[in-house]
Amino acid sequence: MAPSWIFTILLLLLGSVAGDCECGYSTTTGSDDTRHVFTDLHETDFIHVDVTGDGKGGASHGWAPQGYNISSQASRGPFGESFAVRNVMSNTIKSPNTFDGPGTLGLDAGLLLLVRNVKEEDRVSVAEISTTGLDYFYGTFRAGIKTTDAPGTCSAFFWYQNDTQEIDIEFLSAEFDKAKGIFPVNFVLQSEEAAAAGYNAANTTGLRRVNLPFDPSTGFHEYRFDFLHDKVSFYADGELLVEATGSGVPTTPGHLLLSHWSNGNPGWSQGPPTVDAVTTVSYVKTYFNSSLEQRQRDFALRCKDPTASGAVCAIPHHNATFFFSNGDNLTPNQTDYGGPDNGEPVDGGGKGDGDGENGAGVLVAQIWAFWLTMVIILYASF
Repeated sequence: MAPSWIFTILLLLLGSVAGDCECGYSTTTGSDDTRHVFTDLHETDFIHVDVTGDGKGGASHGWAPQGYNISSQASRGPFGESFAVRNVMSNTIKSPNTFDGPGTLGLDAGLLLLVRNVKEEDRVSVAEISTTGLDYFYGTFRAGIKTTDAPGTCSAFFWYQNDTQEIDIEFLSAEFDKAKGIFPVNFVLQSEEAAAAGYNAANTTGLRRVNLPFDPSTGFHEYRFDFLHDKVSFYADGELLVEATGSGVPTTPGHLLLSHWSNGNPGWSQGPPTVDAVTTVSYVKTYFNSSLEQRQRDFALRCKDPTASGAVCAIPHHNATFFFSNGDNLTPNQTDYGGPDNGEPVDGGGKGDGDGENGAGVLVAQIWAFWLTMVIILYASF
C-alpha cells in the first residue's frame, strides 16, 4: 500500500488550484458610490497586442475589424460610409506596422482607427472594430483613448445591441476649440425616444454633453461607463461626470465597439476631414456579467465562497497599466484573450479558456493524471 504522505501531498495540491478573483471583480460606482461585483472580464492591451488578424480582417483576441458599406440615407448624412478593415491598424510596440497614409507620421502605439480624407465614390472611408462576443451585460467598461484633432470626425466607444439599446461616448472633433479650452464629450443613450426623434440625440433626454478639463487629442485619457439595471454612469479619468436613468437604460446584453467615422452631417460629425485623421486606443478593460449560460455555469463552479479572502478582487481605480490577465492565477476559469501571439484564448485554471469548457477542471484533470502516474510509480517501488 502506498504511504499516506503521497495522498496528503496530492490533496494539498488539488486544494490549491483555485486562484484569486474566482468570485469576480468589484468597483464602486455612481453618485451613491455603491459597490458592485461583476463575474467576467475582457482586457485588451492594444499597445502590445495585435488584434487585426494580420490585417486580413480575421478575429483576434476577441475583436474583429469591420468591413461594410452604408449609404448616405442610412448614415443620415450627405455622404455614405465605407468601413474598411484596412483602416483598423495595430501599431504595437512589439511589432509596429507601417502607416499606409501619405508621408511619414509619428504615431502612438495602440489600436489606430483611421478616417481617410479621400472619399470612395460618395462614401467616406472610416474604421470600426467590434468584440466577437455578444454577451456583455451589466458591467464597467473602460477605454484609454487619444482622439484626433483633425476637425470633422466622430470618435466613439460604445455598447450596442440595436439602434434603441445603445450606450455611446462620442467625441466630435469639429467642436474642439483649443484657443478657448472647449473640449466637449457627448454621452448618449440611444433609445425609443431617440428613434422617434429621427436618431438625433440632440433632441432627446438621452444626451449629456460635458466640457472636459483637458484636450483629449493631446494625450491618452480613460473614458468609462458603468452600466447597471437602473442607470448608466459616465466617467473621465476616474471622475464621475454625469449619470443617465430612465427608459433609455438598456435591458439586454450586447457587444462593444470602437469606431472613428464621418458622414458630413453638419449637426454631428461635420467634415469629412481634409487630412487623414487617426484616433488611437491604448486599451479596453471590461468587467461584466455574461449572459452566456456556459459562463454562468463556470462562475458557479469556481465561486464557492464569495466572502473568502481574495475571492473578489477590487478593480484598480484608473490604472492604465494594470491588467488582471497579466497576473498569475487572477483570471480563474475565464476566457482570457491576453496570451499567445496568435490571438487564441489561453487554456488553464489561471489564465482562463476560450471554448466554454471548465478551464479549472482541465487543470485539475492534468494534475490528477500527473500525480496518478507518480502514485503508481511510487507504489511500485515499495
